[in-house]
Amino acid sequence: MAARRRGAALGLCATVCLLDMAFCKGFVEDLDESFKENRKDDIWLVDFYAPWCGHCKKLEPIWNEVGLEMKSVGSPVKVGKMDATSYSSIASEFGVRGYPTIKLLKGDLAYNYRGPRTKDDIIEFAHRVSGALIRPLPSQQMFEHVRKRHRVFFVYIGGESPLKEKYIDAASELIVYTYFYSASEEVVPEYVTLKEMPAVLVFKDETYFVYDEYEDGDLSSWINRERFQNYLTMDGFLLYELGDTGKLVAIAVIDEKNTSAEHTRLKSIIQEVARDYRDQFHRDFQFGHMDGNDYINTLLMDELKVPTVVVLNTSNQQYFLLDRQINNAEDMVQFINNILDGTVDAQGGDSILQRLKRMVFDAKSTIVSVFRSSPLMGCFLFGLPLGVVSIMCYGIYTADADGHGDERYEVVRGEAGGPALPDEGAGQPEPSGADPPAPAAQEPKDVLEKKKD
Repeated sequence: MAARRRGAALGLCATVCLLDMAFCKGFVEDLDESFKENRKDDIWLVDFYAPWCGHCKKLEPIWNEVGLEMKSVGSPVKVGKMDATSYSSIASEFGVRGYPTIKLLKGDLAYNYRGPRTKDDIIEFAHRVSGALIRPLPSQQMFEHVRKRHRVFFVYIGGESPLKEKYIDAASELIVYTYFYSASEEVVPEYVTLKEMPAVLVFKDETYFVYDEYEDGDLSSWINRERFQNYLTMDGFLLYELGDTGKLVAIAVIDEKNTSAEHTRLKSIIQEVARDYRDQFHRDFQFGHMDGNDYINTLLMDELKVPTVVVLNTSNQQYFLLDRQINNAEDMVQFINNILDGTVDAQGGDSILQRLKRMVFDAKSTIVSVFRSSPLMGCFLFGLPLGVVSIMCYGIYTADADGHGDERYEVVRGEAGGPALPDEGAGQPEPSGADPPAPAAQEPKDVLEKKKD
């Protein structure tokens, strides 16, 4: 009886799950060739996928949840998906080169999503990009609401100016990453001090920074550098994104499950430097910590001990390892200053030698990972090609050997002027001391004719 009840309960759960999946899928439209003509009437968030792609299959349930939530909150953004292998011409027009590719299509504009593939991050991207490019802040209350809601956002303060035009251009490019607002001087909180107007500010880490054209250079580049918080929990995706900023990244590589004093101490030192030396280093450095050394080992092609501190230049793959014992924040500051003044040697890089080393390392890592996960599969994948190549080499070698024998035989035939015939005197002894008979010389044709006459 109990077994029957358990079976019925499992069956009910399975039915509920199937119904829930079907319900979620109902808010994601399957798109076909007609989408190209009809899309400009609405704002679309589209997943371009391939049926055989493993990452696409992982994204599918998340994508269904995105469709459900966008519908439930009354968003004007429609959520769809398109098989890019079946409609390759349309996917190519939108610049799809990999799977899955997420794009928000708004009029004639197409925005690529490059963030983490989580429901909340995708939905925030859709809300941000689908709205106004520059959002007004009409009051201090609205300003405070935005400050509490967003970890990082940019504000233009002032009227019409060339700086505002540059700000709009930068926002049209970088809206995929962060929020852009505009406000009058009266809306800005009293703690904000401005030397001149108009101005562009970034608010983050419970403080703000003002753009300085002479020190910070191009406005778009400055916004791209400052769109991250000063201290972050690092992963591979975030390190890739930081490569565009040109900043060095100081990372405490720790084991978050390890609560020993050394692990927590290094993390707290990096946090302290990021907080207390923000004004000194925020233009050149990004700070954070990473759980585990697997990704760092792959990046550096070396085995780093944990815990440790490493400084990465993600734009050219150089890195700096500690040349001293880090006991406090002052030691870390001294290490950073030595990097900036060039007294600490950089390792790695993107030279030709390093690229060759990277190719060998990647090939070795791939082979090792395959054999660790499935030894039989590894033997099949790498043994079969080696066997085929060996057979081909053996066949070429034996064919060359036979070919050289035929060639020698043809040379002998060519020199003799025909097949070699047995000697008429073969087996008969020559008289001792006698010279071999000289071959009879052929007389000229005209001499023979005179004799005949």
